[in-house]
Amino acid sequence: MRSFPSFAFLRTVSFVHSAVYLALLVFWLVPGLAVETTICGWAHGILWIFMSFACIAAARRGTIPFWLAVVVAVIGGVGPFAGTIGFVVEQRRRAHPAAGVNRARR
Repeated sequence: MRSFPSFAFLRTVSFVHSAVYLALLVFWLVPGLAVETTICGWAHGILWIFMSFACIAAARRGTIPFWLAVVVAVIGGVGPFAGTIGFVVEQRRRAHPAAGVNRARR
């Protein structure tokens, strides 16, 4: 049985969270969109809390590395793009594990 939350699930939710945050920024900048700003603000807050707990649980299970859980939980509140970038970096490391080992030795 696969552990929940899976890496793919967390990566997908991270991209959704970044899209919600981008919409929040756009709605906040455009005058007259207070309702949309509020909705996206709440969605961002709820997604950040969910992602924080889910990534901490995933790090404890070994699904994601600890550094990625820290990036999502700490930086994700003010910039979820950092977490999304972290998932892209980790996905590339998993795709090319030998490249990461060689880089670490240098």
